[in-house]
Formats: sequence, structure tokens, C-alpha cells
Amino acid sequence: DGIQDEILTKLASIADLKVISRTSTAKYKSKPEDLKTVSQQLGVATVLEGSVQKAADKVRVNVQLIDARADSHLWVKTYDRDLADVFAIQSEVAQEIADSLKAKLSPAEANTVASAPTKDTQAYDLFLKGEFEHRVANSNFRPESFDQAARWYKEAIARDPNFALAIAQLAICRLRRHWLTDPLTEAEVIDAGKMAKQALTLAPDLAEAHIAVGLFHYYGFREYEPALTEFQRALQLQPNNALALSFVAFVHRRQGKWDLTLDELKKSIELDPRNPYTIGGVAETDIFLRMWKEAEDFARRGLTIDPHESTCMRMLLLSSLNQTGNAQEPLRLLATFPPDDLLLPNTGMFDMVIGTRGETFVLGRDFKAALEACEIGTIARTNEWQRFAAKAGIRVLAGDVTGAQPDAEKARKLLEARQRDHPRDVRSLRALSWAYLALNRKTDAINTARRAVELLPLEKDAVLGSGNLAALAEMQAQAGAAKEAVENLRKLLSIPAGETISIARLKIDPVWDPIRNDRDFQKLLTTQEHVGP
Repeated sequence: DGIQDEILTKLASIADLKVISRTSTAKYKSKPEDLKTVSQQLGVATVLEGSVQKAADKVRVNVQLIDARADSHLWVKTYDRDLADVFAIQSEVAQEIADSLKAKLSPAEANTVASAPTKDTQAYDLFLKGEFEHRVANSNFRPESFDQAARWYKEAIARDPNFALAIAQLAICRLRRHWLTDPLTEAEVIDAGKMAKQALTLAPDLAEAHIAVGLFHYYGFREYEPALTEFQRALQLQPNNALALSFVAFVHRRQGKWDLTLDELKKSIELDPRNPYTIGGVAETDIFLRMWKEAEDFARRGLTIDPHESTCMRMLLLSSLNQTGNAQEPLRLLATFPPDDLLLPNTGMFDMVIGTRGETFVLGRDFKAALEACEIGTIARTNEWQRFAAKAGIRVLAGDVTGAQPDAEKARKLLEARQRDHPRDVRSLRALSWAYLALNRKTDAINTARRAVELLPLEKDAVLGSGNLAALAEMQAQAGAAKEAVENLRKLLSIPAGETISIARLKIDPVWDPIRNDRDFQKLLTTQEHVGP
């Protein structure tokens, strides 16, 4: 896998070639039986097959380049070398593939192909272990997986302090953990940024170093323009880098550039056609745009590749729920999904607190099942504050305010402490607003939700901003402030905010029950909602 990764990375730096990402190629055997099908699935004409055999300090690498349409060999070679020469083999293979395909290399591209990430094979072995664990973390979104990957990277760097690629990947790993799981402290984010900049100092033309610096700006502080500059530089260095292109798309989505986002994500899929995470990104973008059918199509496409991909599962549920206002089909779909795979969403309102499974049961008004969902899967093993706030909120919606208060008080204590350590964490602010609501501290509930809006308004983050505004509307509705709630809902219906608000969903969501008979709310249900970019 390590040799494959390095060869693909070198080839990805050649503008003359279209190279499919490892995410899409990893599922295939080193010598797939049906090359024509593989080439069609990946959208390529030429397939590289290979195998690696290692014995003691020797390594044999067999490589063949095949024209899949004609099922004919373009080039075949076997390399027998000392294990210490593995980097030279990778460079030779990449160069000979480029020559066979008549690709023209610029001097910078030739230098990239010829370079080795480190001279220390043991450091490289530790790095590969980090890469494996990092891939696991990017699929399960668990902090412990990111932490294990970071440990391997650190061991590699300890052996070779100038191993720029390992330093860059360590920074990326830490920043992904911050964005996708529990946030790091500001000091930890800054430390990750220092690592990213160190990698860039060591290797100014390393695409991964530019991605790391870009993620520091994006994930760390939502500094979109500096992030875009770094991601676009990474694409100049590696024109086939689907990951860098997807990051450009996701930054544009935060900026509210929805049509650009869809174009870029779909181009990223061309380079990485079997990456369910990017496919899920298209589905999620379509949900915001209330383009329900395309969202469903992309969600199903992603689940065909990976039946456990959480974003695709969630988007498939929402494409039905938010379009029809009927929970029966989503509940049927829910029964087919593994309970442990519905991870906590990054956006939404009360759904951010209770998770996808609980959210679906709440919309179906099965509050008992929603409470049971808090004791299984992801939500049961995450922070206690999340589980306590979820159970309190569900009981409030079920009309059992008294029963909600013990869990609400536990959540309040934990969340107020968390806010002191993570004052900009809007997810915990939303959960805290529900704890205050259950404790009948309605003014505090509204003010806490408003704090999330102030931290991340729509103008700063078109994704979380709509969820924050919707969360404020929830608190206003629950506190009886119908006029203010309806005003915010009207705003949300006029913009891409379909993951949180749709006319059909407003009709069934129990969170709006306190204002359901309000004349302006009823009038709102007859208006047109924004569709498309």
C-alpha cells in the first residue's frame, strides 16, 4: 500500500496525466480479474497493476501498465532491489509510466517524481502505519483513531525530524480531529498550524504541506481566502489531487458559493469516483439547496460503494423527510442501517444534539424510541453532556418537562464547564440551550442560542450559520416568542438551508408545536421555499 500510495502521489503531480485517487483504487486487488469493468468504474483507459514481495532486506516489485480497452500490455517490469532502495523504485516506476504514456514533465514535476520523502526506511514504515490509521479515522470519525495515527506520525518524525511529509500529515490529522470530532483547544490548533508551517519550510513544493496550512486557516479559524490560496497552490503542484479540490469546494460552500461548490465536488469525483465521502458532500449540498431528488441519487450512489457511509445515510433520510414531511419511509430506512454508523451530524438544530437516529424518531413522534437511541451507537459513547442534553430535550418535546430536569441539570454542569475550555464551540452552546430550556430558564436558553449565531452567523459560515439561526428559532418557539421565531424561519426558507428547514419538515417537527397555531406560522407553511443555488 505504501509503495502504491507514493507512486500515485508522484503521478498525481504530473499535469499531463489524469490519475485516480487511492481512495477509489484501494478496493481493487493488485491484479483485478475484470480490467474493463474496473476501467469503466474509474473512468480511465489505462490501469496500473502491481505486486510487492518482501523477504528479509530484499524487495521485488512487479509492475505492468495495461490498456484496459484492448487488454494489452503497454509496459511490464520487475524490480529486484534492497529494501533500502524502495524510494528509488517508486521514482523509477513513476518515471517509466509517464514515459510510456508520453507525458511531458516540467522540471518541477521531474524533481517531484525523483524525490524521496525520507532516507530512513524505518521512519517511512512508521509513517505508513500512521497513514493507515489516518484512513481509518477519516472513515469512522473517532478521536481515538486520529490520536493513534498522530502517535505513529510522531514516532516517524522522532526518527527523522526533517520528514516534511510526516509533519504535514500529522498537522492534517490533528486538524481533521479538531473539525470532525471534539474540538482542540486554541493552543492545540495553533500548535498544529506551527507543524504545518514547519513542513512547508522544509518542503515548499510539497502539496500536503500546503493542504496542512490551508486546513489550519480553514478548520482553525475559518480564514477562507488564505485557505483557498494554499489549496489552489496544492492543486498547482498536484493537478490530480482530488482531496485538495474537495477542500476548495467545501470552503466555497462555507462562503455560500453553492453552484461553484457543486461543480468542484463533481470534478473531484471525476478524479476519485469511488470516494463516498465526496459523493456524500454533493448529496449534502443538494439537501441545503432543497434539490431532493439529486440528493437522494448521490446518497444512494455513495451507499452502493460504502453501505456504512454516515453522511450518505443521513442525506438519504433527509431527502425523504424534508421533502415529504412523512417519517414512515425514513423510519423504514433507519431499520436497515447499522445503529453504530449513524454518526453525529455537523449541522442541524436539535438533531446536532440528539444525533440522526434520535432525530428521525422524534420527527415520527416516537419519543420512547428516541430516548432508547441515546443509549446505543455513537451518541452513547461520546461525551456525557451530549447524552444528557439529548435525553432532556426529547423529554421536553414529549411534554415531560419535570422528567427532563435531572438530565438537564447534569448536562448544564458539564456544558458550562466545557464552554470555559471551548468558548467558541457552537455545538455545545446548542446543547446548553436545551438544558436551560428544560430547567425553565427560557431567557438563558434564547441568549445561549443567540450566542451561537453571533459566533457563526450566516455571513461567516453558510453551513453552520443556517443551523445556528434555526436553533435560535427553536428556542424562541419553545419559549413562546412566536413573532421572532417566524421571522427567523422566513429568512431560512428564503436561502439554501434545506438541511435544517423545509416547509414539509415544519409541518411535522414537534419542536414547532408551541407556535403551531400561530397565524403567522400557519401562513408561513403556505409560502414558497428557496430551491437551488
